[in-house]
Amino acid sequence: MTPLSRVLLAATAFLTPLATAHPAHTAYGCVSSVPYTAGEGGYDTYRIPATVTTRRGTVLAFAEGRHDGAGDSGDIDVVLRRSTDGGCTWRPLTIAAAGEGDTRGNPAPVVDPRTGAVVLLTSYNGGSVTEAQIMRGEAAPGRGRRVFVQRSVDDGRSFTRPRDITAEVKPAHWRWYATGPGHALALTRGPHTGRLLVPADHSTAPPAGSPDTGREPRYYGAHALYSDDGGHTWHLGFTDATHDGRTNANETTAAQLPDGRLYFTSRDQNGTNPGNRVDTYSSDGGETLDRPWRPQPALDDVPVVEGSALQLRGGGAPLLFSAPSTPTARRAPALWRSPDGGRTFTKMLTLSPRPAAYSDLVQVDRHTVGVLYETGEEGPYEMIEFARVRLDQPAAEPRM
Repeated sequence: MTPLSRVLLAATAFLTPLATAHPAHTAYGCVSSVPYTAGEGGYDTYRIPATVTTRRGTVLAFAEGRHDGAGDSGDIDVVLRRSTDGGCTWRPLTIAAAGEGDTRGNPAPVVDPRTGAVVLLTSYNGGSVTEAQIMRGEAAPGRGRRVFVQRSVDDGRSFTRPRDITAEVKPAHWRWYATGPGHALALTRGPHTGRLLVPADHSTAPPAGSPDTGREPRYYGAHALYSDDGGHTWHLGFTDATHDGRTNANETTAAQLPDGRLYFTSRDQNGTNPGNRVDTYSSDGGETLDRPWRPQPALDDVPVVEGSALQLRGGGAPLLFSAPSTPTARRAPALWRSPDGGRTFTKMLTLSPRPAAYSDLVQVDRHTVGVLYETGEEGPYEMIEFARVRLDQPAAEPRM
């Protein structure tokens, strides 16, 4: 039995993990699978997972397929694998958005509740341009960060060509821009029911006369973009314009709580406040924030990294959060639960002691949550694994 398998036999009273390092099956179906392995399919590395379940029950697993290496720039495609059996087996890899020598990434998919279409937001920059250059304002306008949208009306089998929406959602003084990464939201209750909302982040130019270059982490900020017509037109929602360096909200994820509010949780990119996670709420569908970003001390075990939030369906169901659980390293992927809408969190289980980085959560069906996460034996970017977590089984005793 692998170390991952042994750890995954331990669970809480609410969730029982059933995942192994390679595809396996139980009375409830498979326990895990590996849709992406570095070096396979023509790509050096796969990174930045995002996942949704379509109206037909198909699990879509998006990632960045990086041709040139594990780095964030270069020739990068947005790739996709589909599963019609809840994440146990996967159809052949397809390309949702081809880089063609440039960088396309940060997939943020969402299913439009009105039509069932899969709407995919992605980010773009020239393949030879780095994030540092963009933040310093050194990239030509057409080669800097831009935002695109696509649609699929055939259950993720094919997507329309990327359509540029940068002018609708990126102010002129912004430099960096990143959609998600991870799944976006379709609001299902309240006055904005049907709204598609994408958590995102950006950086701004320093004020005139400042000695700063714009590369400093304090110029990062979170924001949201939204569409009320199924992804055809887009608008900016809330914008974090506080650049005091105390909290530097960066990659952001969101969930809609049972009371209709939105919960936002963000990577704090080297802010001076304690911890590496900050959070806040919105009561108007993401147009404004109810309060400034604050540290979330219950997630102090999380390092500087992207994380994922998911509100489970059903009365009394908790909010879940996934991320690595070693403060100083990307290692030990874990799940936390919150019974009170993100005010407090309790760690439920550690999926594995192995290296791990980015993740995304999806509710596969009434009884199963999927965790699509980066992991490996020697480093966190060797594969992207899909672990299935049962919602309706009693806890198992650990067998270490």
